Formats: sequence, C-alpha cells, structure tokens
Amino acid sequence: MQTRTLVAAVVVLGMLAAGVFALRETLIPHEHAEADDGHGHAHAVGFSAGEPGNPRSPSRTIEVAMIERPDGRMAFEPSYIEVRRGEQVLFKTRNRGVVAHEMVVATLAENLAHAEEMKRNPDMEHIDPNSIRLVAGHEGEILWRFTRAGDFDFSCLISGHREAGMFGKIVVR
Repeated sequence: MQTRTLVAAVVVLGMLAAGVFALRETLIPHEHAEADDGHGHAHAVGFSAGEPGNPRSPSRTIEVAMIERPDGRMAFEPSYIEVRRGEQVLFKTRNRGVVAHEMVVATLAENLAHAEEMKRNPDMEHIDPNSIRLVAGHEGEILWRFTRAGDFDFSCLISGHREAGMFGKIVVR
C-alpha cells in the first residue's frame, strides 16, 4: 500500500512539474525572450513586417550598404526596395562607414517609437532576427520572409542616425 501511495505521489508531482513547465513556456517564450542584460533588446511577440526566414528555402539577395556622407548625412544604399508578398529576402548588409550602424525592419510607426525608446536607452542593442548592428567595416545578414503586403520601414535606430537620413522604405506587393 505504501508503494502505491509513493508512486501516486510521484506521478502527481510529475504532472504538476509538467504543468508549471508548460505555463512557463507560454508566459516566457524562449525563442524571442526579452533580454535583460541592459544592453540588448528582443521582442517577445510577432513581427509586423513578416517573419524570420528559413535558411533551407530559396531567397533573393539584396545588398544594402550603410554609409556616411561628407556632409554628415547617413544613408542606406539602396533606400527603396520592392518585394513580393511571401518572398524571402537575404539582406547582405555592409557598414561602409566609420561608426556603428544598424538596420531594423518594421513598420514606420514601430521604428519611430523604438527610436524614441533608444534615445532614453542609448546602450540598447537589438538582438531580433529583423535587425542587425554592425561596427564600421563589418558585414552581416538578415534573412526575412515578407508575409504581409504593405509599406514597411528600415532604419538605423542608433540615436541621431535616423534623423541624419538613415532610413529606407520596403514596399511589399
């Protein structure tokens, strides 16, 4: 009888532990969990401009340069991109400037709001699949699938960079 009671208690405890683990996974999704080190930032929800790409699926490559001009203006080249809804794009980014830059793909409203947040937290860096930060002279990639039609924005949200002209438009048809 004692063995049956002990087995029943172990089974109940196991079920409770599984329930707590499932609840934790619901409340704290590990794939896009919020970074809490004071220097990084990740979103815990979906993305407005689509979803992270699948490296095993075909994609179109678009090269994007991050530059600074002699007059102090900053820019992406190109600053206008058209894609088809459902298309997967590999953005090959290269920082050709002398300071760090980033590229964040979202809606214009989201990027403007996030730029304000970054002014309050200038050490924040993005660690989301829809963004990349590069120091001068470095290259990187964003693999992205555009699942919704519409106009989207890509910006450098480092304080002052968007205001200096470092933004672009992605039109998804």
